[in-house]
Amino acid sequence: MKIIAHIHNDFPTSFGLPRQSGLSDTLLSTIVFEPEYRIKEAFRGLEDYSHLWLLWEFSDAKQEDWSPTVRPPRLGGNTRMGVFATRSPYRPNPIGLSSVKLESIEYTKEYGPVLLVSGADMHDSTPLYDIKPYLPYTDSHPEALGGFSTDVFGKKLTVQCDNTLLSSFSEEQKKTLLSVLEQDPRPSYQNDPERIYGFSFAGHEIHFKVKDTHLQVTGVD
Repeated sequence: MKIIAHIHNDFPTSFGLPRQSGLSDTLLSTIVFEPEYRIKEAFRGLEDYSHLWLLWEFSDAKQEDWSPTVRPPRLGGNTRMGVFATRSPYRPNPIGLSSVKLESIEYTKEYGPVLLVSGADMHDSTPLYDIKPYLPYTDSHPEALGGFSTDVFGKKLTVQCDNTLLSSFSEEQKKTLLSVLEQDPRPSYQNDPERIYGFSFAGHEIHFKVKDTHLQVTGVD
């Protein structure tokens, strides 16, 4: 398959990213296409859709072999589940699927059509294989069962942060950062209240610790 584009945002690595697409609707990303696909006609009609499916590559999870079972972090890292019952990046083919909101399409002189999307769950420079419109009449299933993920998602932390630590960020970046932090970016199997965790965001290192349901930002470098 051919890589058609790359996504760009404020997360240089996967640590700290929302664990699923749509969990942080303030996280904005741009999609820049490879020269071969910068053809305006290829995007005709796309502006009529509000959401898109992105097919992309787990570019940091390439491996020679695969395992039929994996240990989802959200189950503590000890319980094994079938790889096809999870969204683990370690699969026979390292392909991700995400639903995002299409905010706008900009036709630029340098890069051709550039898409602005929100709610992505992939880090900067992630390669994309395809883009398809989201169709609400067939893609939405409110009655669907969510398996083990039903019990582990939806719980948010209370974030405590001195505003002076966020002075280097734009208002949009602040909203995104706080949204990500309240979802608890830690690996689920780590629960040391004294441990300082950190991840990169918008050119800075964010440091924090978590005790019970409270997350405290301890520093921004």
